[in-house]
Amino acid sequence: MTKLSDRADASSPAEPALQAEPDIEAPSSVEAPGVVRWLLMQLSDAYLDLGQERFAELIRSISIGKLKTYQIYEGFKLRTHLHKVNTEGLRKATPRFWTRLAERDEDFARDLAQAVLISHLDMITAVLDFLGIPHENGFFAKDMDAKPYLTEGWEERLLTKFRGVFPEPLLIFYINHLRWELLGAAEPYRPSFHAA
Repeated sequence: MTKLSDRADASSPAEPALQAEPDIEAPSSVEAPGVVRWLLMQLSDAYLDLGQERFAELIRSISIGKLKTYQIYEGFKLRTHLHKVNTEGLRKATPRFWTRLAERDEDFARDLAQAVLISHLDMITAVLDFLGIPHENGFFAKDMDAKPYLTEGWEERLLTKFRGVFPEPLLIFYINHLRWELLGAAEPYRPSFHAA
């Protein structure tokens, strides 16, 4: 087997409701040296599937205060190449963020997810409670297997429950983040009312 990806341990306190992913492997019969076909969804797909308008709404929802509270402000500022992280700077940088995601910058995608999710721990806690997934204030135990809690149709049930309570782009992003992190999904979830 040929190893395709190694993701960093995602169980640090700064990453809500994340879990370390096992190594992704593919048969050694890869078509040509240096050619890798992604069989699984990448985190950048979860953003890109939202479309630019909904992605911009997601970026506008980042809480600078929470970035500072959870001590990820400086790292986020460095990763985003911003001199100062503020509402105006985020708004102006949104097209550059989109381009980086379209270029499949997965490290950036993970750092951006951390900033978005840490800004919405209230939603994460409510979602995890609804799904019955054990957590501590929105954070998973490192070795916890959440797959048994994500039963058939969980995405639609979650949207039905929280539509109107939390912004729709945020809910769809978190659903796809869970699918990426916990299920190794092949493609993003697209609700029937969501235009791709």
